[in-house]
Amino acid sequence: AEIVNATVHIAASPEEVFPYLVDPSLIVQWIGSWADLNPQPGGVFALDFGGTSTRGTYISVEPPDRVVFTWGIPGNAALPPGTSTVEILLKADGDETIVELTHRDLPSELRPSHREGWEECLEVLRKTFKS
Repeated sequence: AEIVNATVHIAASPEEVFPYLVDPSLIVQWIGSWADLNPQPGGVFALDFGGTSTRGTYISVEPPDRVVFTWGIPGNAALPPGTSTVEILLKADGDETIVELTHRDLPSELRPSHREGWEECLEVLRKTFKS
């Protein structure tokens, strides 16, 4: 299947983690260096990482446990905006949260780099909540 999965366990509640998926000032603490987010269906999802820009739109925003947005790179023939979808689920586990990220419809040649990237980013998110 054309899916990349990444999961991390975070020492915080879904309510505490959720803002890091929708607040531009918080999302850049774990992914990217600049963000423009309008977290409602059809709203803009824009992130820059150094020299790369990703652009998409939010499809679903369901606090505190689910966010879905499209993901693509302007000018990239293999992955134009709107062609792939990222779903992030926050599942309470006691007083902690399991974060499950699923990136769908990525071209096969881009899956390894995205898997590695998401795993690194989720690890940064995990450390953000380390007591």
